Amino acid sequence: MKFGVFLPNGTNGYILSTRSPQYPPTYEHNRAITVEAERQGLDFALSMIKFRGFGGEGGYWDACLESFTLMAALARDTSRVELFPSVGILSMHPAVAARMVATIDDISGGRCGLNIVTGWNRPEYQQMGLWPGDQYYDQRYDYATEYLQIMKALWRDGHVSHRGKFFDLPDCRCLPTPRHEVPIVCAGSSPRGMRFTAELGDHNFVTADAEKLKTIGAQLKNHSRERGRKVGTYAQFVLIAADTDAAARRQADDIIAGADIGAIRNVLASASLDTNPGGTSEALRTGMERPVELGNLVFMGTPVILGSYESAAREIDRIAEESGVDGLLLSFPDFVAGIRDFGEKIMPRLRCRAR
Repeated sequence: MKFGVFLPNGTNGYILSTRSPQYPPTYEHNRAITVEAERQGLDFALSMIKFRGFGGEGGYWDACLESFTLMAALARDTSRVELFPSVGILSMHPAVAARMVATIDDISGGRCGLNIVTGWNRPEYQQMGLWPGDQYYDQRYDYATEYLQIMKALWRDGHVSHRGKFFDLPDCRCLPTPRHEVPIVCAGSSPRGMRFTAELGDHNFVTADAEKLKTIGAQLKNHSRERGRKVGTYAQFVLIAADTDAAARRQADDIIAGADIGAIRNVLASASLDTNPGGTSEALRTGMERPVELGNLVFMGTPVILGSYESAAREIDRIAEESGVDGLLLSFPDFVAGIRDFGEKIMPRLRCRAR
């Protein structure tokens, strides 16, 4: 069972509330988080990419550090933890992204993976003149397939000639190639997204409560088995732990009470543009009424592991046992303190960590 941290390289991290910590994204903050994650024995760190935020009172994600350059810097600050930058595939040519991954692979000594972001939020890309039209909602995984096939060919051979629906590359070169295999992750929860990850990815990041995780993980394993591959599932959770169950509940309730309604409305407005069934936007649209344990929208629809340190450890073990996931991608209201508490007060209690 692996554990990673979802770095808060966008304003205020992953909580849409004025009563959670408020901060602009900085390198120093993300460095402190990643160094603490490595110190506490976490396995990987992943940074997102966002080109336009959702405003509101807290300016949610209005500022966002660029993912590749951040992870390149963090590669020099760490020695063991795996690093996953995210690429918004509409924003960057696959040959450019391939070269950037190869560079971070060299800097980090082979610790660079890649998170593929197909892009469901039209306003992000429209503002830069990069939105190809609303047909992209239905074509985005076809685009992503061609994109990643090009990248993998460049990493393998250092060159590729490719003529497809979306890209025409006559003898494209990309050297040096990575010295290590580049693990690919994607947050594909829709049926089409899972098929894409099963065909070309190594792990699927899933935002779902523990009950749904088992079904999604089993579907992914079936898809990958049909293709002669083995692809795992990483589940995304927010962790709110304290000395007692009651203290953790009070913190979660306070965060909900401070919901940033303006930012939430803007998230929902963007999500409503994407009608792809079963995907990220659908989960967001249905998230406002859910309990925090099941993924309230104040937490971007991400389920919350909530309770005392002992209760949190029991819940993580239960999730691991019942869902069969390979790892958890964690975020926190207060990242540095949260990771320290996770490493010192929760991990020693975990049975799943030994498996």
